Amino acid sequence: MPANLTPDYMAAERRFREAVDPQEQLDALQEMLSTIPKHKGTEKMQADIKRRIARLREEMQRRPSTAAQRPYWLLERAGAGQVSLVGPPNAGKSQLLASMSNAEPEVADYPFTTRVPIPGIVIFQNVQVQVVDLPPVAPEMSPSWLPSLLHRTDAVALVFDLGDDDLLSRADEVLGYLDGTSIPKRIGRAMVVANKADSGGAVDRLLMLRDLLRSGMPAEWRASVGELGGSEEYPAPFVVSGRTGAGLDSLRRGFFEVLGLIRVYTKAPGKKADHNAPFVLKRGTTVIEAAAAVHKDFAKNLKYARLWGRNAYDGQMVQRDCVLSDGDVIELHV
Repeated sequence: MPANLTPDYMAAERRFREAVDPQEQLDALQEMLSTIPKHKGTEKMQADIKRRIARLREEMQRRPSTAAQRPYWLLERAGAGQVSLVGPPNAGKSQLLASMSNAEPEVADYPFTTRVPIPGIVIFQNVQVQVVDLPPVAPEMSPSWLPSLLHRTDAVALVFDLGDDDLLSRADEVLGYLDGTSIPKRIGRAMVVANKADSGGAVDRLLMLRDLLRSGMPAEWRASVGELGGSEEYPAPFVVSGRTGAGLDSLRRGFFEVLGLIRVYTKAPGKKADHNAPFVLKRGTTVIEAAAAVHKDFAKNLKYARLWGRNAYDGQMVQRDCVLSDGDVIELHV
């Protein structure tokens, strides 16, 4: 029976062959195992991959000093979530990060300034988001570890340059690169940032970029891009300028929203809520799940809860499975 290997599997196998770091090799093998078609024709291949995973794990355990060594590109996570900036050379990703965060990346007019991941903290109201500037995506020039890093991020921000006459071809290269990996399937949320809106001809290029996104956006990201701007059928980018600061407040909110987060505040009976210290939770979180985030005993002993929020709640008692919204205040009774 033929194996009928998928493009996702082939991409993972290519990353395994190119990997030089044991952790990167392990990640690629696990991706190969998760994407290989499961049928009789691949049973031997599945067994071989499992043996290689087991052998590599054993080798890493025998070399604790090597195993404990983190790859230089593997970042310590910070904040409520991580958004990675992905784009072609000279798209202005470093300028955006420098303008919005505490990071100090090198900002220059020549391409390939960024060679390693540069993290920074972007603050949206009372929530910290880790935003990471990455080396550019370019044919035959992107680092081999880039897909492994992107598999670990929470969301992707695609950054394009409205001042570039080659905008469409550059954007097409980035979208084609991502389509050749399993990243859109593994990372379910993305947004698009049209940078350098202060450039001459930016309006005309923006219209062309929107048309390209309509046909070229990976299917897995169309819904999240549409949620944040435009619609799923006609996704629209955040239009900003890292140089002048135009649109950056909206982009801060976009980073928060693309992560699928909400802020929930708690209050004790008879007291006001502390709006300086939210619990940052995933969209779709229920009352009982929020109670568990406060403390496991609250979830275990919860009798009822009262809710104040945007959805017409003004202190009413709510069920344990009530889904919370951003900005809700809950009062837990145990």
